[in-house]
Amino acid sequence: MKQLSLTTNKELIDYSHYFRGSSFVQKKLYKEAKKELLLISEKFEFYLRARILLATATLELREFKNALLYYENALKLPQISQQSHDLSKTFEGLGITYFFLEKYDRAEDYLVKSLEIKEKEKNETELLNAYNAMANLYYVQYKDSQAIPYFEKAYALSKKVKNTSKKAMAAENMAAVEENRGNYKKALEYRKESEKWKDSLNNQNKVWAVADFEKKFAVAQKQKEIKVLKVENELKKTQRNVFFFSAIALLLFLTAGIYLYAQKVKNSKTILIQKNKLDQLNATKDQLFSIVSHDLRSSVNALKTSNAKLAATLQTKNYDDLNGLIIQNSGIANGAYSLLDNLLHWAMLQTKQLYFHKESVHLHSIVQQIEYNYKPLLLDKAIHFENNVSKNIFIFADLDSLKIVFRNLLDNAIKFSNENGQITFYTQENNSDSCQLIIQDNGIGMTRETITELLKDTEVLAKKKNAEIIGTGLGLQLCKQMIKKNGGTLAIESELKNGTKMILTFLKTTSNG
Repeated sequence: MKQLSLTTNKELIDYSHYFRGSSFVQKKLYKEAKKELLLISEKFEFYLRARILLATATLELREFKNALLYYENALKLPQISQQSHDLSKTFEGLGITYFFLEKYDRAEDYLVKSLEIKEKEKNETELLNAYNAMANLYYVQYKDSQAIPYFEKAYALSKKVKNTSKKAMAAENMAAVEENRGNYKKALEYRKESEKWKDSLNNQNKVWAVADFEKKFAVAQKQKEIKVLKVENELKKTQRNVFFFSAIALLLFLTAGIYLYAQKVKNSKTILIQKNKLDQLNATKDQLFSIVSHDLRSSVNALKTSNAKLAATLQTKNYDDLNGLIIQNSGIANGAYSLLDNLLHWAMLQTKQLYFHKESVHLHSIVQQIEYNYKPLLLDKAIHFENNVSKNIFIFADLDSLKIVFRNLLDNAIKFSNENGQITFYTQENNSDSCQLIIQDNGIGMTRETITELLKDTEVLAKKKNAEIIGTGLGLQLCKQMIKKNGGTLAIESELKNGTKMILTFLKTTSNG
């Protein structure tokens, strides 16, 4: 808007309208997008892209005749023959427009052309959309025998994409197919899978809301405690003054001498205690700064480098490399988020702000929940996960801290497992009072020296010599302290290149009550 009001350069004006129009399409403000895109001149370098965007916005507004006109004009532009992706988008737009106009033969012609190009490009997300479009075209015409193979192709391809909403849609379409076949058992499985992906999408928003509520609640509780402490301090001060003056009146100089000596001793002890506490706080502060400066700097530097590559890739229009860089950026951001989450819980644990409530917990269900949360990461590395935890075991522990422990240990197991590896959760009952939960992987393993270092019983977080490989150790330090607060123990068995066993021991309860 600033450039449009200041410049008279026609090329810069065209770019400004193009960027505003593209942004409005992304925001689903199609009327505003249409107004901007209509103002772009034919000499603009990306005029073809602008016309396709204009047609897309018009189609979203259900102005089908105008959409046909814009798409057909785009087909007449000479540069479209050299841009296979733009040609595919144009064919797809024409096919969808004719679909809404119920001219199914014309729609089929264009959608088939678009599909042929996308199969050559091998863009999984674009190809998934094309399969769905073909399937829906045949489905509304009651040509189930032609529609179902495309639904099945779309569902198979959804296993490879990261987009959760696409996975949910593909599973929901297969559920409808199986219902029409009368195979209700299979349809129910697809319905459950669709709901799982929808829940996964919703949970991402819920996590932030819950975290914000918990933070506000913790702050409010702390403020109440401060007010109570202030009142108590005032009362103690008043009581001390009354005692002081009474002692002066009864014992005169002797009592005054004793009192002064006692005050001196008391002040010395108070100063010593405060000094020790201050040293502890400074040590904790230094640890936190060290971790944040090292790990976040590494993550930000990696993100910076990746973004530079991303900018270079955008200029070359190499969409395959672009997709890889976007996935890499997502991994870096997820790693930084996990670090900050562990830092938050570790800091709350150190400052005794973390609330613990032990209760009877069904172990198998908790492991099952953690598996669902990490399903995308497991699928990404093609890792086989088995939950062999006994369904009859209940342990006495704090549910939230137990989930934190399992998430960190499963995250480590995935991180240090090779592709096509295996991770297993299973239980062994030592006696009637306790049981062992074993988390086993067949990953890279570790040396005896590393195990000894990891199991050192210390309250102070220490950076390890091979921190670049295994991280800061904050997650495992957090796990050790939370396992200890739950009355459990941790042991490790591992050999290099032969995987690792994390052995957790907890007290059992007799029932879920």
